[in-house]
Amino acid sequence: MRLIFISISIIILISSCQGQDKKTGIQNSKDKKEECCPEQKNETGKQMTGSAMHEGVLQEAIQTNSYTYLRLKENNNDVWLAVPKMQADLGKTYYYKGGMEMKNFHSKELGRDFEVVIFLEKVALSPDGLKTPEHATDYTSNVKSTIVKTETKVEPVQGGITIAELFANKEKYAGKMVKIKGKITKYNKAIMKKNWIHIQDGTEYNGKFDVVATSNQEFTIGDVVTIEGKVALDKDFGYGYTYEILIEDAVKK
Repeated sequence: MRLIFISISIIILISSCQGQDKKTGIQNSKDKKEECCPEQKNETGKQMTGSAMHEGVLQEAIQTNSYTYLRLKENNNDVWLAVPKMQADLGKTYYYKGGMEMKNFHSKELGRDFEVVIFLEKVALSPDGLKTPEHATDYTSNVKSTIVKTETKVEPVQGGITIAELFANKEKYAGKMVKIKGKITKYNKAIMKKNWIHIQDGTEYNGKFDVVATSNQEFTIGDVVTIEGKVALDKDFGYGYTYEILIEDAVKK
């Protein structure tokens, strides 16, 4: 879910981080609470950026449990980026494009505010590194992103349906409660006051093997769970984030 990323939260003063490494300039958060998707502070401060290619030299990197915050020097300006956790090398040139610009962003994990942060799926050391692999895309959103099909085979729970069945007969299930058992493959916390999960069960319909759900409960990537929620079709949250199928307010069963 590209990010759904993707209505998210933003970064005042590092109070819950370790000190900066004098040799590397890389900081690590000592707060064990996961910041999978930070909580948005200013709902009106989000803006999708353009598709132009950008590049900048890495000046600073801050590691959290789930994100890496990067400060690039781009055209003599400092630009803050946030990407899924990665190894970052100071002094190297990184390329990026697109993403969501968040203004007045507060990071609970870092205890810090940032005036502007651009949330991205990834950065790369070359423009070619930003190309999306052709083997998989996120069909739940019109913003292209990579979704990996896991080696999963989960038998449906009694009274439940498979992901293939849901996509094959989505109109039948629209507005109805469904029960699905599967493996959590992606988990993003506190986006629009909901936690967001990707779930797979090993079934597939026309290349669609992963469904997105929202919940108020906590999940762990890799767990096999049974969820129950209401099916919504063609949900549009604006800023390019639309979902063919979304299971809303899912609960563990």
